Amino acid sequence: MNAATNEPIAASWEAKLKSRAFAEVAVGYGLVLIAVWSPDPLQRYLFWITLLWIVAATLISRADASTLGLRPSAMRRSLWVAGVAAIAAVIAVWLAWELHTLHSFFHPMPSGARFWQYLAWAFLQQFMLQDYFLLRLLRLFPSRTAALWAAAVLFATVHLPNPLLLVVTLLWGAAACTLFLRYRDLCSLALAHAILGMCLAITVPNAVHHHMRVGLGYFRYRAQTQPAHPSQIDQMVSTEAWVMAEATSRRSSRHALP
Repeated sequence: MNAATNEPIAASWEAKLKSRAFAEVAVGYGLVLIAVWSPDPLQRYLFWITLLWIVAATLISRADASTLGLRPSAMRRSLWVAGVAAIAAVIAVWLAWELHTLHSFFHPMPSGARFWQYLAWAFLQQFMLQDYFLLRLLRLFPSRTAALWAAAVLFATVHLPNPLLLVVTLLWGAAACTLFLRYRDLCSLALAHAILGMCLAITVPNAVHHHMRVGLGYFRYRAQTQPAHPSQIDQMVSTEAWVMAEATSRRSSRHALP
């Protein structure tokens, strides 16, 4: 077969790949939105359905560990991202203490266990953002810049109607996609995500971010009446990046965090 014959075949194959990528992005994004805007206990079932779809689609794509950013060795070059996040978190905690906005985390789970749980959730979010959406959007858009901003917009709109998280996740989504394309490492991004997310939860008043809730959870938030600033409730407060105080709330926090 000559080059002239191969060109139509290549074009047809490229069109099929783009059509498949578009369908997978549309289905994945639709499942995420439905899950976010569904009430419990339906939301929990939809979460697992969505996760199974994304994992299955990723496995079928046959992308290797390097492409997916799942090689631990890659973390050596990008671990500085988590370090910068930790420094930023310490500064934010200090400012919140001075401004009397530092408060307890809203979940009754012990601080350490809650961080590790949230780290796992942050990893899942980065996996969905980078390995599912971004890699497919790279096939659909003519440039990397357009693809990463499209992924960031999808990531941010999932956090509606929370205005604070909409802005934060748009900026973080764009930064995380840029770093992923350069370093191909999910672990450092997940760690930075967890540090910044936990920091945001305890330094910004709950009345602003509604316990970091999105979707229906944002509207179902009810403000706490108890004092929340650690300087007012006789608690020890750490100056670590993810400062946590003894939780004063027993309300559910099952809706998605950023």
